[in-house]
Amino acid sequence: MKGNWRPRIAGAAAGLANGVFGGGGGMVFLPILSRGDALSQRRLYATCVGVIFPVCLVSSLVYLWRGGGDILTRALPYLLGGLAGGFLGGKLYGKVSTTFLKWLFAAFLFYAGVKYLL
Repeated sequence: MKGNWRPRIAGAAAGLANGVFGGGGGMVFLPILSRGDALSQRRLYATCVGVIFPVCLVSSLVYLWRGGGDILTRALPYLLGGLAGGFLGGKLYGKVSTTFLKWLFAAFLFYAGVKYLL
């Protein structure tokens, strides 16, 4: 139990970001995990991807429970594309350099930040 505070804080931050913003738990999780943990870059990205599904599932269930509307009907077109993209990304895993992944992730964060502000 002792020494497990970092993963719990990272999980709580990812869940909070996901619940408040409707996504983005992985974006919070990556910088927190990259500080001090002995994970390789590839394992770090894989861990972040692995945490996204359960966190998003919990957030979706809470939205539905609180009367968030017809989320499933609106989300279905995006879900199908997300499944296809996730499959393709999994196939590319290990074939893309970690330097490229870092720049791509930074570009995505920049783009998302600008879109949120506008």
